[in-house]
Amino acid sequence: MLVVLCRRRFVEFFILDSLLLCHHHKSHLCPLLHLKVVPMLMGNCLLLFLWCLIDKSFVSPLHSSSQSRMGKEQYRNMLAHRKHGMMGVHRVKRGWVWNQFFVLEEYMGSDPQYVGKLHSDLDKGNSMVKYTLSGEGVGSIFTIEPSTGDIHALRSLDREEKPYYTLRAQAVDVLTGRPLEPESEFIIKVQDINDNEPRFLEGPYSASVPEMSPVGSYVTQITATDADDPTYGNSARIVYSILHGQPYFSVDPKTGIIRVALPNMDREVKEMYQVVIQAKDMGGQLGGLAGTTTINITLRDVNDNPPRFSKSIFHLRILETSPVGSSVGRVKAHDLDSGKNAEVEYSIVPGDGGSMFDIYSNKNTHEGTVILKKRLDYETRKAYTFKVEASNAVLDHRFLHLGPFKDTATVKVNVLDVEEPPVFSRLSYSMETYEDTPVGIIVGAVTAEDLDVGNSPVRYSVEWRKDSENHFDIDPVEGTLSVIEALDRERHTEHNVTVVATKVNNPLLSSKVTVTIKVLDVNEFPPELAFVYETFVCENAKVGQVIQIISATDRDIPAVEHRFYFKSPSQTRNRNFTIRDYGNNTAGVVTRRGGFRRLEQSMYLVPVVVEDGGYPLQSSTGMVSVRVCTCNTDGSLLSCNAEAVIFPMGLSTGALMAIMLCIVILLVMAVLYMGLRKHKKKDTLMSSKEDIRDNVIHYDDEGGGEEDTQAFDIGTLRNPKGIKETAQLQKIRSEDEPNRASVCMSNEDSEDIRAYIHHCLLENSSPPYDSLVTYAYEGEGSVAESLSSIESWVLEPKEDYRNLCDWGPRFKTLAGIFKEHECKDMEKTEN
Repeated sequence: MLVVLCRRRFVEFFILDSLLLCHHHKSHLCPLLHLKVVPMLMGNCLLLFLWCLIDKSFVSPLHSSSQSRMGKEQYRNMLAHRKHGMMGVHRVKRGWVWNQFFVLEEYMGSDPQYVGKLHSDLDKGNSMVKYTLSGEGVGSIFTIEPSTGDIHALRSLDREEKPYYTLRAQAVDVLTGRPLEPESEFIIKVQDINDNEPRFLEGPYSASVPEMSPVGSYVTQITATDADDPTYGNSARIVYSILHGQPYFSVDPKTGIIRVALPNMDREVKEMYQVVIQAKDMGGQLGGLAGTTTINITLRDVNDNPPRFSKSIFHLRILETSPVGSSVGRVKAHDLDSGKNAEVEYSIVPGDGGSMFDIYSNKNTHEGTVILKKRLDYETRKAYTFKVEASNAVLDHRFLHLGPFKDTATVKVNVLDVEEPPVFSRLSYSMETYEDTPVGIIVGAVTAEDLDVGNSPVRYSVEWRKDSENHFDIDPVEGTLSVIEALDRERHTEHNVTVVATKVNNPLLSSKVTVTIKVLDVNEFPPELAFVYETFVCENAKVGQVIQIISATDRDIPAVEHRFYFKSPSQTRNRNFTIRDYGNNTAGVVTRRGGFRRLEQSMYLVPVVVEDGGYPLQSSTGMVSVRVCTCNTDGSLLSCNAEAVIFPMGLSTGALMAIMLCIVILLVMAVLYMGLRKHKKKDTLMSSKEDIRDNVIHYDDEGGGEEDTQAFDIGTLRNPKGIKETAQLQKIRSEDEPNRASVCMSNEDSEDIRAYIHHCLLENSSPPYDSLVTYAYEGEGSVAESLSSIESWVLEPKEDYRNLCDWGPRFKTLAGIFKEHECKDMEKTEN
């Protein structure tokens, strides 16, 4: 089997480790027992001693499953001891662990570092066995002597880079090249040495702690790391210590916790501290490696300082014309704290002068701004003095024992004089005058004065307005207002006058004031009854019964309200009615007796005297109409005369409309009846086209023949209206042509003929009747229309037929017909 080097090799390993340590710290030539490596050597010796003790019972298992690969001699001895019962008496020689080698890191020698030796039981020392090596780093890092099996490291190794290497070894026959044993795997571990110092990976650090913290207060914790093997020796065991920062802070050597070491550290004295911490391996022993880091520790502020004014008196100035809200000045109290602990609140201590000002705290600048609260007047007061208090908004109760956290200072404000306009004695004026005040009468006066030191004279004027009437004027020196136009309260109840006061020394400075002048009413109109009262009284009315409530109006406009008084005239005594004044501007008409009779007297006029309460007193007398009516026992109206029913009591609106509608219907019926009757009269003579009737006229006189045209007018027989029309035509002809009277027929002859014809008709009341056939009408419906000259009335207007009378007796009848139609046309034209 393959085995490693003997115990001697292990001892050499410890000695070499000690030599390398000495070389790492000093040089290759330093003595073995140098003082600085003595502790390391002692440690190695201690490990060697412990190993010797453990070696008595330590037996490492063989690699793989071939126990037969132990040395044959060793195996035979074990069997012999068991056979003779010597196991508890003789020590058994155990085999060494061969599958793990060690090599020191950071080897600085010039020759390759010896790692170990491989050996097979089949190797008889005749150089017939060849050893081969494969795996990690073979050839570049590790090499083996084929004939002896010695393994060497060609270069220096770093455990922090790679802690171990896995390799495979095999023994082969030199002649045949066949493996004598199966391939075996083993590990070469890199033995750690203290070659890495502790490091602070997150440094430098920052931390903070409240100022005035007690000793032992936690600040922060830091941790260092060491790349060396923590399982081997003290290379990675770190101890912390403080190099810079004492006596303010301390550090725990094991945990690295930093704590406050000095009490009452004040931020206002020193705010920032820089602490240097060292981390050393090897448990802090000599020869250990160390690393350092810096911690910047800041003291956090606490409110342990009160605000303080830099001076006890602040002097401020302001113009007297400055508006309310103007800034007067600033005051400031200093607080050594920071942030919210340095915020200062300012307030004015109540007292004389402080009511005129206010103060505003600015959180950004920590200043207090004094603000004007009321208007100033230099002439009234020239300076103000008050106290201002500064205090912290946030208090820390742990430090209240240090004293009050506030401070006070005095503020003096001087008011600067500014030339100002005149000042009226009042902000506004109110005056009164009667509407009948004569022109030129003084209504009132205004007063203004210059309050400045110069005390300039003042002149007054009225600001004229174009959009309104100006009824008043003012005296420029005295300031008295007088009436310049007549006043009328019914048009304007009051007038607003703007008065301007101007300084004589500086006309640019002026002020205005409003004067309200109320126009008082003069009682110039008498009161009157509000309505024309018409009422009624029942015949069965009782004494003291109120039959009507009356009120009054007045065109005057009183200052408060109207007050009217009602009564009966004192010069006459009314036995029937009286007036009762109710005292609320109303009165009642009251009966003084009963038993009224409508048949005796249907109406009464009750006089009422109305007076107002103005000055001078005005009064008037009105009349109330009272009608007597018949009523039920409960007082409801039954009947009254026409006017009384219609007007004072009246019917309902629906009843009146029904009556009016009936009257209209009756009138329409009457008009229709008259129209129909008139239409029937027109058709009395000829009611039909076939109605042909003979009219017989009997007379004894002998006619004059064809030329006799003066006997009677045939038109009278043709139409009942013809008598009147013929008379009118004859009258017109007689007026137009008086010289032709002998030719045309006269009215007197016509009357005789009509009387004669009527007498004859009465005598011949029994048949046979004499008849006179007239052809005054022609049948209607002829296509050829009428050819008769009787109805050829429509002629050319330019034709003149008045000369037909000159043609002889045969044409006189025709001339009369045309004359008749001309007269009708003239009447129509005139109408």
